[in-house]
Amino acid sequence: MDSFRIHGPARLAGAVRAGGAKNAALPALAASLLAGAPLEIEDAPRVRDLETMRRLLDHLGVASRWEGSRLHLGPGGAASPDDAPYELVKTMRASVLVLGPLTARRGHARVSLPGGCAIGVRPIDQHLAGLEALGAKVTLAHGYVEARAERLIGTRFRFAVPTVTGTENLLMAASLARGVTVLENCAREPEVEDLARLLVTMGARIEGAGGDSIRIEGVDSLGGGRHRVIPDRIEGGTYLIGAALTGGDVTLTEAQPVALLPLLEALTGCGAEVTRGENWVRVTRAGDLSSRDVVTAPYPGFPTDLQAQYVALMTQARGVATVIETVFENRMQHVAELARMGADIRLDGRTARIHGPTRLSGASVMATDLRASACLVLAGLAAEGETVVDRIYHLDRGYEAMENRLVALGARVERVRRPD
Repeated sequence: MDSFRIHGPARLAGAVRAGGAKNAALPALAASLLAGAPLEIEDAPRVRDLETMRRLLDHLGVASRWEGSRLHLGPGGAASPDDAPYELVKTMRASVLVLGPLTARRGHARVSLPGGCAIGVRPIDQHLAGLEALGAKVTLAHGYVEARAERLIGTRFRFAVPTVTGTENLLMAASLARGVTVLENCAREPEVEDLARLLVTMGARIEGAGGDSIRIEGVDSLGGGRHRVIPDRIEGGTYLIGAALTGGDVTLTEAQPVALLPLLEALTGCGAEVTRGENWVRVTRAGDLSSRDVVTAPYPGFPTDLQAQYVALMTQARGVATVIETVFENRMQHVAELARMGADIRLDGRTARIHGPTRLSGASVMATDLRASACLVLAGLAAEGETVVDRIYHLDRGYEAMENRLVALGARVERVRRPD
């Protein structure tokens, strides 16, 4: 089980390019189940979650191969066309994204209830309600969801709460439904809009993606095509937080600044200097940090996937910062590990009050989930002495070779490889 050894303190400086967005690439891979021709995904990140999805797709009859940062997908793989067993989906919640495409194109799907990071319950009831509204017969038994439909029928469906993977699942399913489907109260995340762009490239008829309401006119079949996924706003945001935390100067290249606005506003408010152009963002800090409260919310609010990293930043800010997590009920597990490094944080349910600035000291800490891993790595950069972050496999789910990017920015980070 690999770990990171970090020697701090460090000052991050230089230019860094975030990879393609993991949370956009995963639904793009699932969309290959709808394709009647080869599909090419450009700028796909080589992260653990994508490899998990590739194994699942191979099991479902879609073969894939890497060519640099391009992922080619087409017919092949194994011969189990509509079953996604627990062994293949237990480590990643996004595996539920195969449910809609399988039902829409093959008429049947049997998918194990998904696993993933232990940051909350994250039910899939909205996925199932949407498929039923589209005419599928859905049953749930023995840890599996089974959906059947000769052909899905267009409908009007309103999500009880916005859900990213739920919106993506029904967007794919409705693309092959007969007639028109209108989805309301949709997730507005850039990754949803990116999936819609891919589906349109494949021949789908979609209007309104990125907004509250999406209209899909179903077609009989979809083809293939080439698609470049958007930059990873969470990976990029992590490095920008690192710049503010370490008193550094980092330019994020090939970025989408608009997708980062909630973070950039928070960084400006706590004392960092932010400049940006059409496709780049620069964050510098020379003076002291001041505390600034944030509340996580679905896009365009402050992203829950940057909450842990922001908590690490606030340990070095003057005053008391209140960070409230509204999306996931169990996403404050990093607080206890930060306390081991000297942070002064009072936790009350989903609310963390961070008293700062505090002097962080290197320690052995344990990652509990993907974004908590990034939080502890950033804290290690600001701490004095050596920090060892264990269970870094969580980090590898969403960050490609993070140690290499940090070293290029001036950090002293090394991966310690150990047998699993």
